[in-house]
Amino acid sequence: MPSEPRPRRRVVTVLTWLGRALLALVFLGAGVSKLVGEPAMVTMFADIGAGQWLRYAVGALEVLGAVGVLVPRTSPLAAVGLALLMVGATATNLTVLGASPWLPLLLLVLAGLVAWAGRKPLLHGSLTPTGS
Repeated sequence: MPSEPRPRRRVVTVLTWLGRALLALVFLGAGVSKLVGEPAMVTMFADIGAGQWLRYAVGALEVLGAVGVLVPRTSPLAAVGLALLMVGATATNLTVLGASPWLPLLLLVLAGLVAWAGRKPLLHGSLTPTGS
C-alpha cells in the first residue's frame, strides 16, 4: 500500500494537534470550573438532581480527558471518553435542563474526529500513534 503524500500527512497531523489542543482547553476550563464549585456549575448540577458528587465526577473526568488528549499515546482513548461525556451532556441538555444541545454536539464531533485520527494504532494493537 503506498504511503500518503507527505504534505497531506503533515496537514492531518497539524489539524489533529489543533483539535487536541482545543479539546484540552475547553475541557480543562470546564472541568476546573466544576471542581472549584463555580456557582453556575453548582446550580446546574442541582437542577440535574443527581447530587453534587456528579459535578465532581464529571469535572475530574473532563480534566483527565483534557490531559489525556495531549498525550499521543492516550489521545484516542481520552477523546473517546470525552465524546462519551458529551453524549451524556447532550442528553441531559435535551431531557433535563431544556438547554441547547449544540455545544456538546460540536465537542462530541471534535472528540470523535480526534479519536478517529488516532484509530490506526488502536486497531493494530499499539498505543503509539503514528505521525504524532
